[in-house]
Amino acid sequence: MSDVTDPDCTPQTESHAIATEAATTVATTLKALAEPLRLRMLSFIATAPTGEACVCDLAALTDVSQPTVSHHLKVLREVGILTSERRGTWVWYRIEPGYRGAVATLLDSFAPAALEAPHRRQALGGLQAVDPVLDRMATELAPSFPGVHVDVVQRIVRESYTGLARTAKVSAHLISLAERFARQRLTDTTREATTSVPQVLFVCVANAGRSQLAAALMHRYAGDRVTVRSAGSTPAADVHTGVREALANLGTTDAYPKPLTDDAVRAADVVITMGCGDVCPILPGIRYEDWLVGDPALASPAGIAAIRADLDTRVRGLLADLLPDLTLPTT
Repeated sequence: MSDVTDPDCTPQTESHAIATEAATTVATTLKALAEPLRLRMLSFIATAPTGEACVCDLAALTDVSQPTVSHHLKVLREVGILTSERRGTWVWYRIEPGYRGAVATLLDSFAPAALEAPHRRQALGGLQAVDPVLDRMATELAPSFPGVHVDVVQRIVRESYTGLARTAKVSAHLISLAERFARQRLTDTTREATTSVPQVLFVCVANAGRSQLAAALMHRYAGDRVTVRSAGSTPAADVHTGVREALANLGTTDAYPKPLTDDAVRAADVVITMGCGDVCPILPGIRYEDWLVGDPALASPAGIAAIRADLDTRVRGLLADLLPDLTLPTT
């Protein structure tokens, strides 16, 4: 029997797939990473304040013997991800400079996406006849922002709904969250920097851990004396499970991931990024800082507590600069 050729399927004359040699090299590197302890050690090194870790520190991550830890480090070193240097009786490990960007992408973007993928739901079709609901929302919001044209209000409402719906796990509260997000964006759009209290924007990849914790800490300490926002370059479907308890302890029970928008950046006096690379537009007159803080998505309860403590110290330092007269509680 002869083969049947689909007339709609035309073979490509030029292959766009990765070359075999390159694929083999990449696969070897990925195979070296495909081990939980190696990923934990890589995460520890990547988020260490000095960018390096001693083998004794890495051994404390697990109950396996130190020779086993050394074996895993050797595997990562042999594929070129790590470099090592002996100082006295200990060996110190760093991420090879050429791999730093790739490791950041792995830990800050790919890992959270892999954890959340089984739980993602398509929410865009979750409501029937959503257009009239959004139109009514825009009509109700418009009087609160008389300086904004109704067409702009409608656009922001629809963008807010769509941005949240892309990653939402469930649609039961999507309309109410979209209304809150749209109101926040409209407030930012009409903000007058010269007469407003300082506004701080915390940005991480998923807006499900670090940025939420930092925002909650700042709000707890400063209250209405600082306007606090948080956002994600690639927002998650929900706040990380391990972070919810920490947020609840700070009095925040209604946090939800939000996409990064230009109006949030333009309205900010200070933008704090945490592991999201160069996604934030750089605008004149805005103060930018990048905080090297561990990702709680992959952290143990003790790790989340350490990340919270790190953020607490950083937030206190920022507030001491923004509001010198603010009295902060002792820790």
